[in-house]
Amino acid sequence: MQRIRNLLIAALIAVLSAVVVFQHYFSPGARRTVRTVDAPAVLRQIQSLQELATVRHTFQKVIGLEEEKIPFGSERVLMVVLAHVKAGVDLSALAPQDVRLGPGHHIALRLPPPKILDVYIDEKETKVYQRTKTWWTPWMPNNPALEQQARQAALESVQLAAMQSGILSNAQQNAQTALRVFLQAAGFQSVTFD
Repeated sequence: MQRIRNLLIAALIAVLSAVVVFQHYFSPGARRTVRTVDAPAVLRQIQSLQELATVRHTFQKVIGLEEEKIPFGSERVLMVVLAHVKAGVDLSALAPQDVRLGPGHHIALRLPPPKILDVYIDEKETKVYQRTKTWWTPWMPNNPALEQQARQAALESVQLAAMQSGILSNAQQNAQTALRVFLQAAGFQSVTFD
């Protein structure tokens, strides 16, 4: 008898729970959360990503510099430089007119042009291969700034090589792919770029 009563109570609780769930989710007056998205909010979220670095290339360069000594002679340095270049898009530069929301969870973006974000030398992998000065000027001191000048020349050479290799177009494509994934995860069904 006690067992039957416990089964009836359990069945009654299950039926009441089912009624409550049905009314909450399926009745005509059920509350539904409607998510609204406005362009300024989306703009702030994208701008919070700041500089989106999407490409990193590594270059190795051999740089040689020669400095003429006064009154005569010269000093030479030959370096093997390993440098890294990062490129991407500065999303903090997006303006309100660059984000347009459309019907059906559609968003259109106009991204700023891609740019080189950073060029730096890997000091652990950069070596002075050779440093010489003319044999008839042994009293002339080595110029400590010559190595630094070679590093600066390497950075400029690496940046030019990166531009010629198409790093900016790769950065643009990768930024679009990354933002498309980001925005689709945020609920947009269609993402296009101008």
